Amino acid sequence: MPVKKTATKKAKKVVSALLDVSETPTQSNDSCCFCKMTGNKTAKIIILLTAILLFALALSKGYVLVALVNNKPIFRFQLNQTLMSRFGKQTLEGMISESLIAKEASKLGVTVTQAEIDVQEQEVLKSFGGKVTLEELLTFQGTTKAEFDSQIKLQLLVNKIMQKDVTVTDEEIATYKETNKAIMVSSDEADLTEEARKALIEQKTNEKIQPWFTELKNKAKIFKFF
Repeated sequence: MPVKKTATKKAKKVVSALLDVSETPTQSNDSCCFCKMTGNKTAKIIILLTAILLFALALSKGYVLVALVNNKPIFRFQLNQTLMSRFGKQTLEGMISESLIAKEASKLGVTVTQAEIDVQEQEVLKSFGGKVTLEELLTFQGTTKAEFDSQIKLQLLVNKIMQKDVTVTDEEIATYKETNKAIMVSSDEADLTEEARKALIEQKTNEKIQPWFTELKNKAKIFKFF
């Protein structure tokens, strides 16, 4: 009898131990599933809030909505479509021209410094009689300082390329001074000569630009998709 009771107790302990082991994983799995469900819900909420925040930011920056007229929205894609239809071809041609000129200047080793751009800016302002500031000019043209600098740089690059082969003789300068003395502003003889020389160089440069650019464009491989 004592032996049987001992055996029975051992059997009960084994069964109890097995039950404890089998129940523990089940509870753990249920807990993990709950954690996953909670985590998924939290992740979805975070993603939704992030999307709302990004959309609100896009609206505030004008990436989606550019205006409201009597509560009627004007979206950026509508603005882009209108700009493309009205100014797209003109803008594209300008970008193509800039690219061709920049590549040709690089090929010929022609560069323009910021100092040269600044000097030319002052020359432009002087042409208005010194009564217009750079800020006023930019506002009038509806452009920025960076865009204005870019335009001047392009002009200077073209002038430098064209003037590589431009020469002016003393005879041409004398003829120009005689013919245009009424409109020349210099008074000193040396200044008159320099003014005439610059005017002749500019004149010859302008005569060369259009044929040169036409040839440059004809040689280029240009594919338009607009």
